[in-house]
Amino acid sequence: MMELIKVNPDKCVGCNACVRVCPAPEANITKQLEDGRFVTTVDSSKCIACGECVKNCMHGARDYNDDTEEVMENIRTEQHIVIAAPAIKTVFPDKWKSILNWFKRNNCLVYDVSFGADICTWAHLRTIQNGVGKKLISQPCAAIVKYIETYQPVLLNNLAPIHSPMLCAVTYIKKYLRKRHKIIALSPCVAKKNEFTETGLVDYNVTFKKLLEYFMNNNINIERDSSSDFKYDFELFQGQVGGVYPRPGGLRDNLWLHDPDINITTSEGVHKVYPELDMYAKLSENLKPEVFDVLSCDFGCNVGAGTGTTQTIFEIMATMRDVEKEAKSRRKTSGGFFRGAEDKLFKKFDEELSVDDFVRTYIHTKPAKAVTSAELEPIFKSMGKDTTEKKNYDCHACGYRSCREMAVAIYRGLNVPENCIVHAKARMAEDNKIIQQRHDFLSQVTNNCLEISNKLKSEADRISDNIKNVDGISKTNEDFVSQLNDLISALITVCESSEDGISQGDVGQIIEILKSIKDVFSKFSKNIDMTNSNNEEVSTNVTEINTLIISINDELSKVNK
Repeated sequence: MMELIKVNPDKCVGCNACVRVCPAPEANITKQLEDGRFVTTVDSSKCIACGECVKNCMHGARDYNDDTEEVMENIRTEQHIVIAAPAIKTVFPDKWKSILNWFKRNNCLVYDVSFGADICTWAHLRTIQNGVGKKLISQPCAAIVKYIETYQPVLLNNLAPIHSPMLCAVTYIKKYLRKRHKIIALSPCVAKKNEFTETGLVDYNVTFKKLLEYFMNNNINIERDSSSDFKYDFELFQGQVGGVYPRPGGLRDNLWLHDPDINITTSEGVHKVYPELDMYAKLSENLKPEVFDVLSCDFGCNVGAGTGTTQTIFEIMATMRDVEKEAKSRRKTSGGFFRGAEDKLFKKFDEELSVDDFVRTYIHTKPAKAVTSAELEPIFKSMGKDTTEKKNYDCHACGYRSCREMAVAIYRGLNVPENCIVHAKARMAEDNKIIQQRHDFLSQVTNNCLEISNKLKSEADRISDNIKNVDGISKTNEDFVSQLNDLISALITVCESSEDGISQGDVGQIIEILKSIKDVFSKFSKNIDMTNSNNEEVSTNVTEINTLIISINDELSKVNK
């Protein structure tokens, strides 16, 4: 299966925006790299390809794959069928006809998915009428289907057994028109590729966004449409009110057009529909509406992740209202628009089509095992969360809705404790405390060494004064004392320059100076007759200096502990 959502790790800044908007709890994998950066990649087997992460990544780290490039190569060599989703009218309001004409000029047959949506509405109505009270979740949204298959398989019993409008159109083309061409879907949706792969009914998914990029990158100029109405010369029928399926409640509005008494509830948008699906899974059957009409994207398919639309929601809804108005003007009934009037298109469907031909089956999967509180305890401990309060900070900085969800992700190997900002701040505060304590300690050691060094200087000065009265003083001994003074001065300079405390480098330098001082003392002691009374005082000075050297070494040893 094609990897639909792709990640560029070099552009990922670890902001967790992708995790925050993702409705699929196991789709994202966050790791900390050797350089300390956090990078979030995607598990394609758990991703529902809703595309929210692509829309919300501000750093260009996420994009998606579709079949545009492959299609453009293949249409040059053989004839294909193009099915156009009705959202094309809102995404390209003044160029959609010219785009479809471009495909016609490139040897493609173009069919209207709105007609498939009309079939989809008809099949839903007949299923509801024959379902003896069975409660249905609509399934035109491929991301919703993938979510239920992967995370809520208990809802497969409620998921409508009818193909989406696209697959209803394809089924009609293949089974009733007996066309055998490869099928290209022009769609607003990244997730449709999963639907096409799972059913094997559509060969290529070309999203509007990637199609526009192809035109721009290849200097293909698409002229503005010569007319602004919604009529187009498709190969077969042009759809009717099925053309409003891309807007929120599109299926509901079609069903109510035929039976306003159907109990229908709608929901759309990743932050709303998926929690409500989870809620729906726990409801008793008597509380469920007859139809739960659901879409993953806010404002429906018209702003899908594959649209790249620049239209405002007000422009989109105005277009949808015009599409509906125009479609209703073409709708024929046996009794006008009165309730109970027979729809002539649906009468034709009843005569020519079989609902069984438009039935969809689904993949049953086993969801991940629930994680117990006992299993999460070691995870919370690794996050520094040892109290009930800390376990329920729920700051959302990690991208998850709660600390528990983050802990579950860590338990499943999808995240790391270091990515918890509260934990990271606590660690930082602890590290800063240790650093400050170390700084204070090193400063004290530095002061001690400086104090001892000054005492060394005083003893060296006394030796310098005493050896002047020593019998038989030699030039060599005077040189020794001069060297001693220079070394002690260097020692004091190192200590005074260590403003932030003695470092490991300073320790090494001081040790080398002390070795040189001891070497000078050793040679100096051998050169002086300690029996002379004056020499005895010098001997006392030497002994004191040796004691001071030992003291400095003791101080330095603390630095390495």
